[in-house]
Amino acid sequence: MKPFLNDDFLLDSPFAKELYHGFAKSQPIIDYHNHLPPEEIANNKQYGTITEVWLKGDHYKWRAMRANGIDEKYITGKASDKEKFQKWAQTVPNTMRNPLFHWTHLELQRYFDIQELLTRNNADSIFEQINEQLAKPEFSARGLLKKMKVEYVCTTDLPTDTLEWHRKQNQSDDELGMYPTFRPDKFIVLDNPVFLILLEKLEEVVGYSINTFEELMSALENRIDFFHKHGGRLADHGLSQLFVPSRSTNLSATLLKRKQGKPLTKSEVVDFQSIMMVELGKMYQRKGWTMQLHLGAIRDTNSRLLNSVGADVGCDSIGDFAQAEGLKFFLDGLDINNQLPKTILYNLNPRDNELFVTMAGNYNDGSMAGKVQWGSAWWFLDQKDGMEKQINALSNLGLLSQFLGMLTDSRSFLSFPRHEYFRRTLCNLIGQDVEMGLLPNDIRWLGELVENICYQNAKRYFGI
Repeated sequence: MKPFLNDDFLLDSPFAKELYHGFAKSQPIIDYHNHLPPEEIANNKQYGTITEVWLKGDHYKWRAMRANGIDEKYITGKASDKEKFQKWAQTVPNTMRNPLFHWTHLELQRYFDIQELLTRNNADSIFEQINEQLAKPEFSARGLLKKMKVEYVCTTDLPTDTLEWHRKQNQSDDELGMYPTFRPDKFIVLDNPVFLILLEKLEEVVGYSINTFEELMSALENRIDFFHKHGGRLADHGLSQLFVPSRSTNLSATLLKRKQGKPLTKSEVVDFQSIMMVELGKMYQRKGWTMQLHLGAIRDTNSRLLNSVGADVGCDSIGDFAQAEGLKFFLDGLDINNQLPKTILYNLNPRDNELFVTMAGNYNDGSMAGKVQWGSAWWFLDQKDGMEKQINALSNLGLLSQFLGMLTDSRSFLSFPRHEYFRRTLCNLIGQDVEMGLLPNDIRWLGELVENICYQNAKRYFGI
């Protein structure tokens, strides 16, 4: 019987152990997609309690606590930090076989050297023990990232953001690089409730009124230029799906209707989103950027919590949207005119694994290795089973050797052991193949491949 979470956690063969400990473990981290708050990094925030840095904003944990019968007061409500931590500790033993059980104890070990299993019985002592450590300078926001050997983080930012915190961080003497990612979704999904508020903000930022589709695109290109000057080289879109437009809609007239508060038809919304995506793709290609497409989530499904707590509080699900035709229209429409940027596709519905990896493979053009990528297992899929399925599908239908590896997609500074979780899973799968004679027993060759997937591929791909 193997001990729980020992040095060889997830590693089932001698080759897998040698591969992980000799090649994967030491690699630095390039976290090219996350939702970390830039201000906390730039100001090197010191956290008062473990609740503040660990539970605040973590909708994975919130979902588990609700499922465990915890009242909302102790999740997003007004309970004290200690009470919220106690309720999470009460929940943890009931997360067994959920990735939260592994992540929780990896995070306690890697950041705070706590080897105990968290329960309601030791919650108070662990709460105090961690809080004492958090008071030390090395447990600040940047200190926590350095503990995990994080070299670069790419945050997710609205087009209207000032990027002042990115500027402050990158003008400092700190070695951590922090760069923005352009996320214009709230301007693309025309019928979203905050569109008019953000449009007014965009008008303030660019200094002119936006009344036509062309003026909107010009304003967004202005912001792309601004992001580029601040080191931004990535865009990201979190949409349910891509569409095939009718092309019969007057986009400026649609924008005017939205500004006047008039109802829009589904066709008007679809056409607006589809054509805007194409125009943005062209802009990204001209800048040499990478475009990320996160597709397949159905968001904020619980109206009660949406109205009482707000958006993005753990009430999202895997959606069953059709993906192939929209992806084909979008990617092919750009590729046929040599306007397709470097692109990473992420799916949330596991039924679409093979669809996405084969669609990505359709549009590589020989200009570089892995120009169009199928990205890492995302959100509900970023656990052992989901990672294994993603790695296997990519191996079967694409080139695992060119894969960009893991990212956190997280709002938490304590989520970086997920890179370790991925690396151990990757090494174990390769080790299994060696044990079964499916791959040669060549530690140097496979070690280099693992190093590339864990770090070097991303460094080359993003031009770091």
